[in-house]
Amino acid sequence: MHITFTPSAAAKLEPIMQDGTKHLKLLYDTEGCGCVVSGVPALQVIEAPLADDKLGEGTPYSVWYEPRYEVFFEPKLKVDFNEDRNAFSLKSDSQIYTANMRLIKSY
Repeated sequence: MHITFTPSAAAKLEPIMQDGTKHLKLLYDTEGCGCVVSGVPALQVIEAPLADDKLGEGTPYSVWYEPRYEVFFEPKLKVDFNEDRNAFSLKSDSQIYTANMRLIKSY
């Protein structure tokens, strides 16, 4: 998996990521969705990955993810940030996964 962050998304994350002690994780949140196919992507700021997490490539940030949810995403993704809506989005060349992706700070 490779995730590219647009300049606006990278700028929004830079204050959080600048000290080098935090990592990003792409979550596939299924809580309250009823079934695993109805999950919602979210971006989580973590201090350390879990034992089963896998590191995906990223520009300018690498992103951890749970391999069991990799099937729900395309190999190349893009994270953008819309200043007017104050919201992140996750998309690929063929679809928009979410135009309102949550940023979860778990530190």
